Amino acid sequence: MRLTPADELARRVSALQKLLQKKNIDGALIMQSADLFYFAGTAQRAHLYVPALGKPLLLVKRSFARATQESALEDIMSLDNVKEMPRILNNYGFKDIKILGLELDVLPAAQYLRYQKLFAPAQIVDISGLIRTVRMVKSAYELDLLRAAASLNHTLFSQVQDFLQEGITELELAGQLEAVFRRAGHQGFVRMRGFNQEIFYGHIMSGTNLAIQSSIDSPTGGPGVNVSFPQGAGYKRIARDEPVLVDYVGVYDGYMADQSRIFCLGRLSDKLVQAYETAVEIQETIKKMAVPGASCADLYQRAVDMAAASGYGENFMGYPEPVPFIGHGVGIELNEWPVLAAGFKMPLEEGMVIALEPKFIFPEGAVGIENTFVVGKKGLETLTVFDEQIIYLGQK
Repeated sequence: MRLTPADELARRVSALQKLLQKKNIDGALIMQSADLFYFAGTAQRAHLYVPALGKPLLLVKRSFARATQESALEDIMSLDNVKEMPRILNNYGFKDIKILGLELDVLPAAQYLRYQKLFAPAQIVDISGLIRTVRMVKSAYELDLLRAAASLNHTLFSQVQDFLQEGITELELAGQLEAVFRRAGHQGFVRMRGFNQEIFYGHIMSGTNLAIQSSIDSPTGGPGVNVSFPQGAGYKRIARDEPVLVDYVGVYDGYMADQSRIFCLGRLSDKLVQAYETAVEIQETIKKMAVPGASCADLYQRAVDMAAASGYGENFMGYPEPVPFIGHGVGIELNEWPVLAAGFKMPLEEGMVIALEPKFIFPEGAVGIENTFVVGKKGLETLTVFDEQIIYLGQK
């Protein structure tokens, strides 16, 4: 089991502290699992206090024994009762906290009210944007993990041909491929940030099921197996001459790589092939444009313009309701910053990692491509390597 090195945690904490100082925030109290894993190296139930100046303190509710084994932080304490936190922090020298940062984008309202009362009269502010900013640029250590996740994806995509056959249901195909993931070390859970944003491995759909929209922020949705989780593979049997989308997220040691490919038993129509070729052209154009300093919003607009010029603009990134992005950051959550979206004007930086996913959705199906890239000096460098053509199987 891989443990985050002490120097890596120190780098991350230091980056957050610089932002806290810039915003005149006395300290950040972190408790969401993904953020705890990032800054403390453990996802045990705990509170991590990161002061603007000084060493962080990890207060663990459960399991203290595991947290001490997993985290390389120096100061770790057992916490029996949350009400003890102000006293403990005071004893550690963190006195007179006037402005306290919390992860208000993910913290339940009941928890917010509890901490507001507990730390009164301190002002509570949102530090979720600061956290997401720190997490945007990946270190060499993180890039190694992302490459391992991409390798996991390659293992899965290489075995689609072993299971995809006419008449198999989407759900059966999903089960076969998910077993490949699990045997190779997939953690079985894909983290997403945001209220009610959930996903299970990813999406496998075929034909008309690819046109079914759902609540998740994704160009494709799918029926799912029931209305309580309305996305992904369903009971439809896969037929010949229709697109089969395998859009899965490899996760290894907490880090993920997002990737999709189009498979087909037989041949696709000329329209779908043309739309797919446009998606690949969009990918290649954005790869070259996405150099450090490029605006995320400008990259999005370029992709939209290319889709419109192809004649399939109304089908780009969802139909009839498109999602307003063409790419998203990935790391330990599937929807990290940056986002290649309208209004997201943040400039790219070297070391950011982005899943770029130009897709076209039609009533009869969908086509497109998705790869995970790292921003390099000359543009996007591919992490997820696999055949980028439509993959035809079982041709007669």
